[in-house]
Amino acid sequence: MKFFQSLSDSEMEIMRYVWDSGEAVTTSILLEVFAHKGWKVQTVSTFLTRLADKGALRVEKRGKANVYFPAVTEAEYHELEARHLVDSKYHGSVLDFLTAFYGGKGISAREADELKRWFDREAGV
Repeated sequence: MKFFQSLSDSEMEIMRYVWDSGEAVTTSILLEVFAHKGWKVQTVSTFLTRLADKGALRVEKRGKANVYFPAVTEAEYHELEARHLVDSKYHGSVLDFLTAFYGGKGISAREADELKRWFDREAGV
């Protein structure tokens, strides 16, 4: 993803299926998978186009059909999403994010230990 754009809930459902399946998908496959939602061909096609435009999927033409592959892993997407959240809402400050997240209630000793170990590992300590 060259730039980050959040995915809608429906787009995330599709991406979770794509990531979990480990295979290329087509509109017809997704119509079957999401039949319970009553999505029509045009709806699924619109979601796939948006996901490709956002850089989450890449598209290959095979005959008359488009085949879709993940352009990012689930972990890469979540990393981009988290970074975008911290950058856009908390001025790039993880500390400001954590302060807001915990709402002044503090964190448990276990969580503090986990965070300390993570920060030490990331800092190469």
